[in-house]
Amino acid sequence: MEVVEAIKDLKQINSMKRYLKKQSERDYLLFLLGINTGLTITELLDIRISDLLEGDGICDFYTIKKDDLRDERKVYLNQKVKKEILHYVSANKHEPDSYLFQSKKSKNHLSRQQAYRIIHQAAEALGIGSNIGTNSMRKTFGYHAYKRGVAISLLQKHFHHSTKQETYKFLGINKEEVTIPRIDVNL
Repeated sequence: MEVVEAIKDLKQINSMKRYLKKQSERDYLLFLLGINTGLTITELLDIRISDLLEGDGICDFYTIKKDDLRDERKVYLNQKVKKEILHYVSANKHEPDSYLFQSKKSKNHLSRQQAYRIIHQAAEALGIGSNIGTNSMRKTFGYHAYKRGVAISLLQKHFHHSTKQETYKFLGINKEEVTIPRIDVNL
């Protein structure tokens, strides 16, 4: 299995967003949601529109339901993501029980392989690199969250890693890049 990398350069992330938006609103939203939530590709593809709706808008937290209710997990949806989901859902008139990332050929969701092709081909077209795939979205989320001061222990929990070292390795952060968080409550 090929190891993929995080997209560490913000200019490259923005290039990916622009490129994917030109290709397809669905593909753009897949990338945007992936880099802003850190969900696995399977979790992203399983999202149904009804999972995100709350009243007339989009919920603040997407709930990932597992077989066991104790395994339920909530993932924050920021304003940019909520705005784009609402725009996409409004423009496409899908049924509430439809998959958010529905295949163009059927009522099923995109396959993991097709999602990989979408992300990988966009990265190659932009010259970002050949080590970019669907897991790159998850790694990109974690890398930038860490660089912005999110504690590695929180990311470790989010990614279900057993050690901090595993999380550092997953994110592609070496010892020279370990940052000292700025804790400033500014009371």
